[in-house]
Amino acid sequence: MTIKVYGSPGSTATLRLRACLAEKDLDYEYIKIDMLKEEHKHPNFLSRNPFGQVPAFEDGDLELFESRAITQYLAHTYADNGTDLVLKDPKKMAVVAVWIEVESHKFEPVGAKLSWELVLKPMFGMTTDDTVVAENEKKLEDLLDVYESRLSKSKYLGGDSFTLADLHHLPNLQYSMGTKVKRLFDARPHVTAWANDILSRPAWVKAYSSQ
Repeated sequence: MTIKVYGSPGSTATLRLRACLAEKDLDYEYIKIDMLKEEHKHPNFLSRNPFGQVPAFEDGDLELFESRAITQYLAHTYADNGTDLVLKDPKKMAVVAVWIEVESHKFEPVGAKLSWELVLKPMFGMTTDDTVVAENEKKLEDLLDVYESRLSKSKYLGGDSFTLADLHHLPNLQYSMGTKVKRLFDARPHVTAWANDILSRPAWVKAYSSQ
């Protein structure tokens, strides 16, 4: 076994990477980093990720950080393993790339704030900021209108196949669907069908349940 993942339970970025590894049916060693003890700030970990964030990743002598960069490496390097998460047709891959960017720059900022306020803060005994929640609910509502339009034309964001564009949404989507913002998804039938589909994938269930 040459692949190692340094991550933390509950971390959306760690979950994103583990979901990809599960889809690619790859074995790996999982080293838990205790962020409450600030192990992500220790020199040993900073040598793997100088920004002090999880996950960090090793595949033999290759060391990487940033979950979306790692998933793209895995999808291309292990293309013949498990689920094909990239499309070989350049035009189709360009569409997938667009929605990878949408997730990173539009869905993630909103989803991460809602996950923090509605899921993680209560978990740590902290008080939810209702103003931040309301602001981001409105942003999510507008964003999901765009998703509803897109998903009325194709089963998945990148087209007819499940790809990294969908996979990258899974952690924040999982958290959101367990909170009051689920109603925003439920109000949009194509978004709901897509969310239910990808959240029920065996690879995701495996990754999420094995934290």
